[in-house]
Amino acid sequence: MYRDFFIGILCLTILSCTSFSANANVLQEIKKRGFLKCGINTGLIGFSEIKANGEWKGFDVDFCKALSSAIFDDPSKIHYLPLNAKERFISLQSKQIDILSRNTDWTLLRETALGLAFRPITYFDGQGFIMYKKEGISSVKQLSGSSICVQAGTTTELTLADYFKAHNMTYNPIVFERVEEIDAAYRAHRCDAYTGDQSALYALKLTTDKPSEHIILPEIISKSPLAPAIIQGDSEWYNVVSWTHYAMVTAEEFGITKKNIDQIRRDTINPDIQRFLGVDKNGNIGESLGLTKDWAYRIIKHMGNYGEVFDRNLGKDSILKIPRGYNSLWSKGGLIYAPPIR
Repeated sequence: MYRDFFIGILCLTILSCTSFSANANVLQEIKKRGFLKCGINTGLIGFSEIKANGEWKGFDVDFCKALSSAIFDDPSKIHYLPLNAKERFISLQSKQIDILSRNTDWTLLRETALGLAFRPITYFDGQGFIMYKKEGISSVKQLSGSSICVQAGTTTELTLADYFKAHNMTYNPIVFERVEEIDAAYRAHRCDAYTGDQSALYALKLTTDKPSEHIILPEIISKSPLAPAIIQGDSEWYNVVSWTHYAMVTAEEFGITKKNIDQIRRDTINPDIQRFLGVDKNGNIGESLGLTKDWAYRIIKHMGNYGEVFDRNLGKDSILKIPRGYNSLWSKGGLIYAPPIR
């Protein structure tokens, strides 16, 4: 599995070297064509799923909608490209997409060898394990000799190998390229356990016939900082992507929501909020991003703040009911933090 991974790294590195010079001014290209090209998961509850009417929804989808809102004042000006794990980086390097918003871990090798730029971290996740309940098994350390379902071409696959080696344990990897294939194999008892990001395991457990028959083991064996990715070399686009997220976080810090934003924009005398919403008389922060003065207002008006996006897709207002945990604001014990917008 390591051989395939590093062959992929080599191929993408060669491709990336031919891409940097052609990647300048992505924001201007988006404005000219009139829509954003967004790479997403082929299907993951809470992050990227297609509704009955053919529209995409989810946490990662909403990030692309926030970008479209900032640029066009319209969250619908997006062409989505569903991608599996092996396709995602090639599609980004070949400019089939402007941004990859697809529950993807930010790692050193992906940033250096592949020439990708990850930022900001939009969701703090971790690699876990799910299995059918078996008497006497309550820890990953009891899985030596087991068969483990895992997705090919992912850091999950590599971390699994490292963890079992470090703990002097053996396992039989059952590897698939598509999440749907892994889910089906797990449900059919083709493996003893399934490893992946905990958020994905919550989604899988929820969709089983009898969720009570499944257990998510307590160990988290890796950090999984999920972040959107673009190609390195375009600071303007990098800034727009970063500050779109920070705008949603800042809105939550200010208590600004999709519902109350117009009233606050009209009545506030707080100069920080006036500047943030583009109603201050002096200056135009949006101009420094290549956007309009009301760029942050557009994002929150269409999509809501970070907490609203989290809650409707993953948290208390979703079917997953994932606790905020590390994804709470820094002021509430979490890791979500935004630099000052000024």
